Amino acid sequence: MSDPSPLSPLVKRLVTHHGARLVERDSIAAFEATPGPACVFFAGDPVRFPEGLDVAVVLPELRAAVGEPFAIAVAPREQEEALASRYGSQRWPSLVFLRDGHYLATVAGMKDWGEFVDAVRAALAAPPTRRPSVGIPVVAATAATGCA
Repeated sequence: MSDPSPLSPLVKRLVTHHGARLVERDSIAAFEATPGPACVFFAGDPVRFPEGLDVAVVLPELRAAVGEPFAIAVAPREQEEALASRYGSQRWPSLVFLRDGHYLATVAGMKDWGEFVDAVRAALAAPPTRRPSVGIPVVAATAATGCA
């Protein structure tokens, strides 16, 4: 596993002070198998998406506020896009929620505190579902295309 030092200081703090695991392509499946609720954090490029650093700061407080502890994983910047595509995530920052290895929901962006707490609670309460995919939507061959 990579050294957390290439992470931005605020994201690195999640690993060094709040028990987040740094996950990569070869370790994400093991994290997904974590029993109970879990969250994979995709911060995004801090220059393009500075709110990712805000989410890094409030994530431990969100975990405390929702009343249900969850494991946290952090994706290294250079692998974020590849790892996020596993969950159909295309927005930065994103929190992908899992339970017992099953996808629950994604909470994207920075939000006002109450809205953020509600969104995380809803994600943790969601039933397991199929992971969203990234790409072209599949349409049945018999579906009308609107072309004559």
